[in-house]
Amino acid sequence: MRVLGVDPGLTRCGVGVVEGVAGRPLTMLGVGVVRTPADADLGHRLVAVEQGLERWLDEHRPEFVAVERVFSQHNVRTVMGTAQASAVAMLCAARRGIPVALHTPSEVKAAVTGSGRADKAQVGAMVTRLLRLAAPPRPADAADALALAICHIWRSPAQSRLQQAVARHAPHATKGRTA
Repeated sequence: MRVLGVDPGLTRCGVGVVEGVAGRPLTMLGVGVVRTPADADLGHRLVAVEQGLERWLDEHRPEFVAVERVFSQHNVRTVMGTAQASAVAMLCAARRGIPVALHTPSEVKAAVTGSGRADKAQVGAMVTRLLRLAAPPRPADAADALALAICHIWRSPAQSRLQQAVARHAPHATKGRTA
C-alpha cells in the first residue's frame, strides 16, 4: 500500500509518501513541504498548495491519501487556513479517484508513539526509527505527514474489517421495519 500523508497548512503543508503493509517494515518514498508566502493573496496560496500536491500525486501515484483531521484551535485564523489546505488535499485526491482518510492528531500520535499526547519531538523520533532514517525529517510538518501515512497503513486493515462487518449486518438491521 502506498499512502501520501498530508499535514495541511497554508504556509507549510507537510507531505510524505510511505509504502508498506501493517506488520512489515515500511519504506519512505518521499518527504517534503509545500510552501506558500504568508503575504500572498489567499486564492494564490490555495492554488500553490494545489499545484504542489498535484506534483506529489503525479510523481508518487499513491493508492490512498491520509489527511490530518482539522480540530478546533484557539486561533480561528490558523484553523481556517488549515481547513482550507485540507480541503485542497481532499479535492486533489477526489479528482483522481484516490480514497481519502482523515485521522485526528491524537490518533496519529497514538499509532506512531503509543501515546495520543506525544509531542512533536517524540513523533519525529518514532518516524525516524520506524522508517530507518538517519535523522528526523524537518520541519515537523514533514515528519507529521509521514506519521499520517504510517497511521493509515497500520490502521487501514482493521478499519476495512469493521466496515465489512457493518455492511454485512446492515441489511439485517432494517428487516421488519416499515417506513
